[in-house]
Amino acid sequence: MEYTNVIFEKDGNLAIVKINRPKALNALNSETLKELNLVIEEISNDKDVYAVILTGAGEKAFVAGADISEMKELNAVQGKAFGTLGNKVFRNLEKLNKPVIAAVNGFALGGGCELAMACDIRIASAKAKFAQPEAGLGITPGFGGTQRLARLVGEGRAKELIFTCDMIKADEAYRIGLVNKVVEPEMLLDEAKVMAGKIIKNAPIAVAQCKEAINRGMQMDIDDAIAFEAEAFGLCFATADQKEGMTAFIEKRDKNFQNK
Repeated sequence: MEYTNVIFEKDGNLAIVKINRPKALNALNSETLKELNLVIEEISNDKDVYAVILTGAGEKAFVAGADISEMKELNAVQGKAFGTLGNKVFRNLEKLNKPVIAAVNGFALGGGCELAMACDIRIASAKAKFAQPEAGLGITPGFGGTQRLARLVGEGRAKELIFTCDMIKADEAYRIGLVNKVVEPEMLLDEAKVMAGKIIKNAPIAVAQCKEAINRGMQMDIDDAIAFEAEAFGLCFATADQKEGMTAFIEKRDKNFQNK
């Protein structure tokens, strides 16, 4: 399928998704959100994709936010609908049955920071900058920022960043746990590919079960979460990949997972 504002490429078992509105600093308008949702659905149904990298086109921005030119004239009902659309798309990304690495190459502001947080892992360019500046525009974060930021960096730090609208650099984002790693700009995509390659070598069904167990478990009390983990653990024993992984270990040979 052809997309206007999103580039979707495959490299073996890796999918690379790029928000492609560089002249608008990759700002998220409704059309882009809908296209991204279609890409997520396409990847979800593709058994040959084991991992995903999400980045932005150009050197300046990952995503500089939701499109203010579109939001400016919205009324309360329309504003809620726009927020609901963004939250639906980001939640679908978060629940995608493949791990997603955000390669944050520049500004990740507002909706861009929220998009990165909906990914599983964030690798940032040393030039990347993060902020939730919505209160300075007269609104709240609308695509999950009030919820995911607090879960990632803690309630107090999240409130500070959201209330003050402060912009932080990549090293500070790393220090507070918002990103996993900071690399030089020219190494960003390569670093993301190296990490994706490590993931791809493992059993895809097991990785997907790990992701769901972590995501679901974070919303449960510890007893329910452990019970859910036990279910995921048991399900893996019904897969050919579990038999292959353990047999290869005992036979001291390379594994050949088939996503079955």
